[in-house]
Amino acid sequence: MFLYLTGKRPSSLPPTKGRTIIHNLRFHQYSDHTRIVLDLTHSPSYETRQRKHDRQILIQLSHSALGSKVRKQLRQKGFPPSVSLRQMKGKNVLVTLNMAKLNSYHVLTLRNPHRLVLDLYPSFSTTTVPAVSTPTKKQRPLAGAKRPPPRKPSKPFVIVLDPGHGGKDPGAIGKRGTKEKDIVLKIAQQVKKMITKQLRAKVLMTRTKDIFVELENRVQFANSHNADLFVSIHVNSHPRRYVKGLEIYHFGEASDPRALEVAARENGTPLDKNGPPWQFILADKLNDKRIEDSREFAWTTKNALVTYLKSYYRVKDHGVKTAPFYVLRMTTMPGILAEVAFISNSTEEKYLSSRTFRQRVAKGIFRGIQAYMAPLQTASR
Repeated sequence: MFLYLTGKRPSSLPPTKGRTIIHNLRFHQYSDHTRIVLDLTHSPSYETRQRKHDRQILIQLSHSALGSKVRKQLRQKGFPPSVSLRQMKGKNVLVTLNMAKLNSYHVLTLRNPHRLVLDLYPSFSTTTVPAVSTPTKKQRPLAGAKRPPPRKPSKPFVIVLDPGHGGKDPGAIGKRGTKEKDIVLKIAQQVKKMITKQLRAKVLMTRTKDIFVELENRVQFANSHNADLFVSIHVNSHPRRYVKGLEIYHFGEASDPRALEVAARENGTPLDKNGPPWQFILADKLNDKRIEDSREFAWTTKNALVTYLKSYYRVKDHGVKTAPFYVLRMTTMPGILAEVAFISNSTEEKYLSSRTFRQRVAKGIFRGIQAYMAPLQTASR
């Protein structure tokens, strides 16, 4: 079970100016490892040391504090017994890993938002030598720290990019005649170039030219290639032409009536056909991981995209939403659908016609993919 907890900064804590607060806690058991994600208010500074006599790894987060709700969560059942978190008497939080139960572990810090990610690999042999994480800029490993042992090469990381619409289906059309199908194909092509050049990943596209591809075929394409990530790229439209901005979706029950309208448009079905049985989140445990990973992927990409575009434009951030998109419901890997601008807005239609804007959107999406992939690729090394 993946536990997710949010909460405001507890009033019971001492003054926290400049202090890193662990305000959110998530963990999930995968087939070969457990991932723990600590959401933080600031970028962490930490040091690691190995205690050989009892096979403990100590990770000390400097000038930090546990939020009150996180403390409660740590006392509940289900939290991995191989790790513990506790508040020190000073201004530090101590994370202890029991290497008698672990083969290796990896630690990674992520930004936008700030997170500390712990991947814990269980011990299958009592003779296995424990390993610690690769140092990051914020980490100061102490003497005796070792790199993780080499891991067997895994299959290439596969990303499927899905430019919406195409061919006989133009998608949304702006007042100046700009067509969604043309814009999203160009953005997807730029994202593919960036991934191919800068990441260790294989990139596939559901369409590479102006052709119509059925939603079922897009899903089958991603599933048949055993993709690791699915990214569907669209531009938005609204009857009120002053509405502008961007939003990222992952699969789930429609978060609001407008989200259901967007899903109906992209699904190519009447609005009433997108209600039950579409409008639900699957309860079976086989889909818990995919839905939770998609949520993490959506937030990571949204934050990266907004942060990058804000350097150049006044961006309206509509946040992360859920809706019953067919391509997100039927694909078997973590997936998101990005609505990168409103073609119905005259200013944003003009932006979308600009090669520079499209490249910047592509770079923002790429940065989101890169940030989400980082801990996954670290674990596969």
